[in-house]
Amino acid sequence: MVKRPILALIHILESFTEWTGKLISWLTLFMVLVVVAVLVLRNVFSFSAIPLQESVTYMHAIVFMLGAAYTLKHSDHVRVDVFYHRFSHRTKALVDMAGFLILLLPVCIFLIVYSLDYVIFNWKLKEGSSQPGGLPYLYMLKALLLALPITLIIQGTAQFLHNLAYLLGWKPLPHGADEDTESVPQVTSDKGLHHG
Repeated sequence: MVKRPILALIHILESFTEWTGKLISWLTLFMVLVVVAVLVLRNVFSFSAIPLQESVTYMHAIVFMLGAAYTLKHSDHVRVDVFYHRFSHRTKALVDMAGFLILLLPVCIFLIVYSLDYVIFNWKLKEGSSQPGGLPYLYMLKALLLALPITLIIQGTAQFLHNLAYLLGWKPLPHGADEDTESVPQVTSDKGLHHG
């Protein structure tokens, strides 16, 4: 049956996004610690630690580029919402699926196609820092131009399949509905209440 493999694939894809997102989130802590270390070395010991300074740029790029899929998974990206919050779960699922096919997927494919030759060229060149004593791994950093769209496609596919599973009746709620408290009306009842 098709249901089990699709549900298993959704779990695998979303677990990958969740795991990578939580892993790279630790870089934000390291960024703060490294910035403090750079400031102490510069202002107290008059020592300019170029590799440490550049490592902050590397970590920031990794958090931003690889954290985008995690942000998408948890619907924490910026959204100008005029009509969406009023839609039913079914309509939201259809809108999200159309958004993936019409917007997210084509943009990600464009980024991959547009960046591929550039990344390959930099890997062949083994491009490093332009600063003396800087990090020699700039070509690895530029590979994030491919990692960003690939991870977004992975998470976008997971959400598309999740919404499809909801429309087919395989899942009780569409993607993000369990986190969207505004779309779930709170029903209160005074049954069982005792008035003194």
